[in-house]
Amino acid sequence: MIRIFALTPTGRTLAERLCGLYPEAQFEYKPKPFADKVQQAFIQQDQLLFICATGIVMRTLAPVLQDKHQDPPVLVLDEAGQFVIPLLSGHEGGANNWAAQVAEMLGAQLVMTTAKPYVNPTYTLGMGCERHCPLSYLESLMLETLQQQGLTPQDIHSLNSIDVKADETQLIALAEKYQWPFQTYSAEQLMPMEPLLSTRSEYVFNTVGVYGVAESAALLAAQKATDSEPELVVNKIKNAKATCALSRGFGQTK
Repeated sequence: MIRIFALTPTGRTLAERLCGLYPEAQFEYKPKPFADKVQQAFIQQDQLLFICATGIVMRTLAPVLQDKHQDPPVLVLDEAGQFVIPLLSGHEGGANNWAAQVAEMLGAQLVMTTAKPYVNPTYTLGMGCERHCPLSYLESLMLETLQQQGLTPQDIHSLNSIDVKADETQLIALAEKYQWPFQTYSAEQLMPMEPLLSTRSEYVFNTVGVYGVAESAALLAAQKATDSEPELVVNKIKNAKATCALSRGFGQTK
């Protein structure tokens, strides 16, 4: 859920304009008690947009901040609607993309403070599956993964897995259906991605030699495609027969 907070009459006018752009959003003007309302919304993982000073937002959220992998996206706008700042969870939580969308809608300037330049990312999928997994299980899981980030198959650079899946017929069929390259990597190639994994499975390691096939393959493919440090966009999700993860890199696509 998107929640918009404003503290001034001018900010209220901008908030009402934003509610027209996001009909599903909930708007609160000078809520009381302010800290309790904001912190509760943050804890329940709402997307937060503030029209007020950045310092107010940071002091209010400080007691409930966790880390970039768990905090929801937070944007701050000035009351004139001239600047949009992705304050928290820029890459991991999608605040950068959301801020770019808001800036475009308002004709505002996007103010990026993250280390990486705001360039078009290259998205890569990683998948693992049981032997002879049906295409329907693979495709539905892939589409669910993309939906979490509002992406389409056309946004994807490649489908990737471990080399023991190089002959997995339905992974090959999935890549062919969406006209993606299907790339596989050895356990030795995938192992350097271990520090970036969201979870580590001893069972998977004992079976194929890496702690996670889907995440490792997606990360390595993004790294190779862009020559940049990759990051997970969607941590591994799974159904009864397959796993899927989404990664991205920033830079010139090879």
